[in-house]
Amino acid sequence: MRAIGVIRYSRRERVSREEFEELLRSAGYEVLAVVEQRREEHPRYNIGKGKLKELKELVRELKPDKVIFANRLTPSQAYNLWKELRVEVIDRWQLVLEIFEKRAHSKEAKLQVELASLQYEIPLVKEAIRRIKLGDRAGFKGMGEYQTQQYLKHIRYRMGKIRRELERVKAEREIRRKKREELGFILIALAGYTNAGKSTLLNALAGENVEAKNQMFTTLETTTRRFKLNGKRVLVTDTVGFIDGLPPFIVEAFHSTLEEIVKADVVLLVLDSSEPWREVARKFRASINVLRELKALDRPIVVVLNKVDLIEDKDAEEKAKLLTELSEGFGIPVEAVVRISAKEGKLEELHDALERVFLKLPKYGAFRLTVDDPEKVPAVMSIINAVGKVLSVNYGEKTNIEAYVQIGTLKELSKMGVKIKRLNHPRQAEEFDENEGNSDGR
Repeated sequence: MRAIGVIRYSRRERVSREEFEELLRSAGYEVLAVVEQRREEHPRYNIGKGKLKELKELVRELKPDKVIFANRLTPSQAYNLWKELRVEVIDRWQLVLEIFEKRAHSKEAKLQVELASLQYEIPLVKEAIRRIKLGDRAGFKGMGEYQTQQYLKHIRYRMGKIRRELERVKAEREIRRKKREELGFILIALAGYTNAGKSTLLNALAGENVEAKNQMFTTLETTTRRFKLNGKRVLVTDTVGFIDGLPPFIVEAFHSTLEEIVKADVVLLVLDSSEPWREVARKFRASINVLRELKALDRPIVVVLNKVDLIEDKDAEEKAKLLTELSEGFGIPVEAVVRISAKEGKLEELHDALERVFLKLPKYGAFRLTVDDPEKVPAVMSIINAVGKVLSVNYGEKTNIEAYVQIGTLKELSKMGVKIKRLNHPRQAEEFDENEGNSDGR
């Protein structure tokens, strides 16, 4: 497929030419030319009439299959442009949906993409109906007024059916999530801008080989893998990537997938550190806006600067400092900003940050566990080390263990005959980091 791209820059809209061209390539288009203009939006054509004339000449000369705008087009603008250019005209969000359709493999992902596409079509169908009533024979996909009205009813019926199917998927996922929590797993969600390296990070954390490509929106369905961090059982979930100005209809359609972020214990916000600071800052802001829309900013957030193997240490350090200042300026208390290379497996800063964050989670508490039966002590210690951190052990006729423990495991410990008492003023876990010998009870 051959396409001409159109970008209109203005004070109201932030558009990146590099990102737009990357979207075009990810969708499989051969880019014949990119027309650019700097002006505020023209109500009829989005671009000015002079630039439209230039575009018409290019279409006549290059004969593209589509003209694709980096800006959002209203249904009226899309129709007016088609009438002038006589070639299919789409905007940035239709382009994103085309990529989604190519990447969707699971049933859930296909349903979500179809829901987003149908939501996008509704205003286009309504515009076609409006124009038909005005006497302009602009039936949607060549339909007449009656057929267009019927198609609109079909869209709404199909959307209702998809939403019910997605609700069933959501209910099943919620059951699995609760079971995981009962088993003592800590839930981590990978979030962030598309193509930041989230899938590569999942592979590095879990020792897996999930598909990771240097292209936008490789991941559309959630992928969950398990790993252990100093004995703690952790589940990490990869989610669909963000993009600047992600429209509400896409957020709504992918809500069941993006909900993994809202339900996670910790969110890893992944950014590509190899990009210029201006791009890193823009994508950080865009990601924060999506997290705010999802109401996920109350989760502990660790900002992960990935791909530091591609830049100098000084550059990575400077960007980490600037991101800390930027997050404070937003009023968003991130837990840490860490530098990693997921590709090379350099995750030390991330592991250290996660260790600190885990013990501050609401699902943890400090307890004194008293074990009467010496034979049960090894089993109790094993459970604690799998989900928490032993602070101290006093052996005697009864074994007293002070530890940070996941509250969900207390029921299992109680069934083993362990007496449990919450500590009101526990020693801080950091005090024990230098003496890890206590963690094995010796």
